[in-house]
Amino acid sequence: MLGSEYTWLTLSLLAILGLIVWKGTKPILASLDARGERIRRELEEAQALREEAQKLLADSKRRQRDAIEEAKQILEHARHESERMRVAAQQELEESIERRRTMAEEKIRQAETDALNQVRNRAVDAAVAAAARLIAENLDEARISEVNARSIQDVAAKLN
Repeated sequence: MLGSEYTWLTLSLLAILGLIVWKGTKPILASLDARGERIRRELEEAQALREEAQKLLADSKRRQRDAIEEAKQILEHARHESERMRVAAQQELEESIERRRTMAEEKIRQAETDALNQVRNRAVDAAVAAAARLIAENLDEARISEVNARSIQDVAAKLN
């Protein structure tokens, strides 16, 4: 059996394999351990990144909720403010209309007073003209002179 070339070939193959296993096991195991450690670190880093991403997502969602709530509050405030402004404008319009109505009524009263005064003045003028005509027709020259003198004296007495 030791004389056969297959035996020597098998023994040398086993010796080479044994040498490879004896010398190569530590580097292969070290390489596998290093690779396993690197994979473990990458998994830990991935886990840390995932947790950080979840925190950022939660923070982003919280900010979004806060922004939505703030937008709702701003919108509600704008609605209240516009309603207040509408009520104020309506009240101001009503007050303005009331002032204009009052001014128009005052102008109408003033126009009525002016018209009444004009009618009275014309009535007085007509009465004075009629009285002057009647006096002129019914009085003679001497009586007219006497009435004029008395009127001048009455006016002078009232002025002093």
